[in-house]
Amino acid sequence: MGRYLEFIGLNKTYDTPSGPAVIVDGFDLALSRGEFVTLIGHSGCGKSTVLSMAAGLNDITDGSVVAGGKEIDGPGPDRGVVFQAPCLLPWLSAFENVMLGVKKVYAHGTDRERGDIVEHYLSLVGLGDAMSKLPAELSGGMQQRVGIARAFALAPKVLLLDEPFGMLDSLTRIELQDLLLDVWERHKITTLMVTHDVDEALYLSDRVTMMTNGPAARVGDIVDVPFERPRDREALLETDDYYRHREQLIAFLEGQELARGAFEDAA
Repeated sequence: MGRYLEFIGLNKTYDTPSGPAVIVDGFDLALSRGEFVTLIGHSGCGKSTVLSMAAGLNDITDGSVVAGGKEIDGPGPDRGVVFQAPCLLPWLSAFENVMLGVKKVYAHGTDRERGDIVEHYLSLVGLGDAMSKLPAELSGGMQQRVGIARAFALAPKVLLLDEPFGMLDSLTRIELQDLLLDVWERHKITTLMVTHDVDEALYLSDRVTMMTNGPAARVGDIVDVPFERPRDREALLETDDYYRHREQLIAFLEGQELARGAFEDAA
């Protein structure tokens, strides 16, 4: 399928009073078109920093991010982003929040055409009867559904997800994982998702990329997820392969935790 989203020698360094702080150093990763990859690692290792650089929301110190053969130099509608918090404008309805981006992407479309797009994606995420509601009238899970609809409605080439279910209860989280997979299966958008949840990573992705601890974090290991799509959660939980891969991910994270403790003791 060829490489579609590439991270090449990515580096992020911040200037601090005590000198340069290297957060990410030498991060290399390539995603094929239509691939779903998750990025896991301990808190503070730079996962969200990598994602924000891919979104064009955080300057790159060195290296590059290339999407569709074009080097990223700022935000753009070719990349849909869903954050942990839905980031909806509180004075606008669900429909109007999604319409904001649609107007820019489909600038030459008619009001009817743009409205049809917004209605399609809000209906797809189960909000066909809640389009006129304000964010305050929606639950946290419903607000995140609006965020997912907003991202897909832009017809992006790349989808970037930063712990999109991290603030939700476990039942809502499972429900939205299934919703995300259903919508993703329809469009097969190249997707990079940051998560802390090993089970979420295995259920959703084609590959799981594990980051080393910071400072100077980079790719530590990559696990190929062999499960066929579409996926059945209950069936996966009955396979030995699932638990073998789960143990592999947990062992890596535990090893990083031990390494961090040794580093802190030495310091």
